[in-house]
Amino acid sequence: MYLQTIEPAEAEGEVASIYANELASMGRVMQATQCWSARPDILAPVEHLLHRIRDGFSLGLINFRLITLVAAKHVPSSYCSQVYFKALSGMIGREQTLAVHRDYRSAGLTDQQVAMLAYAEQITIDASRISQADIDHLRTVGFTDLNIADIALAASFRNFLSRYFDAVGAEAEPDFLDGDLSVRAELSVARR
Repeated sequence: MYLQTIEPAEAEGEVASIYANELASMGRVMQATQCWSARPDILAPVEHLLHRIRDGFSLGLINFRLITLVAAKHVPSSYCSQVYFKALSGMIGREQTLAVHRDYRSAGLTDQQVAMLAYAEQITIDASRISQADIDHLRTVGFTDLNIADIALAASFRNFLSRYFDAVGAEAEPDFLDGDLSVRAELSVARR
């Protein structure tokens, strides 16, 4: 981490509460959380918004994590690629997650998921090129406006988070790193 952050043993007030919740649920305070402590007034709103987007995501947690993995790849963000590769692997299996990371179009996903990820990818690469035709296509494959808004929120928020984490030097915790060094290197899309 490039910034000086508040260590769990030194945390007070709202930061201590957020850290305690993460320690209870994950057994540690992630660098992704700790890096916000350089601006402790921002930590709670960012955590709250993340939970609102993820926990209320209209397409379910697997699709949220698919979007996150694809967005992280195209930011690019080694931190988020490693973390979400591990999280998604626990849900859909490591081999399918690796296939999604390499090319979601040929990873055995549904046509709707492929359309969703193409939209998330375009948001990450250049959202200014999205047109009404793109939105109409999403509707054609069965997405509602709520779903489309959720996809845009998930991808856009991941762009924000991933860029911040990399800008302040957050590094994936060792237990998020894949055991296969070649896969680990493949997921290290930015810093190596």
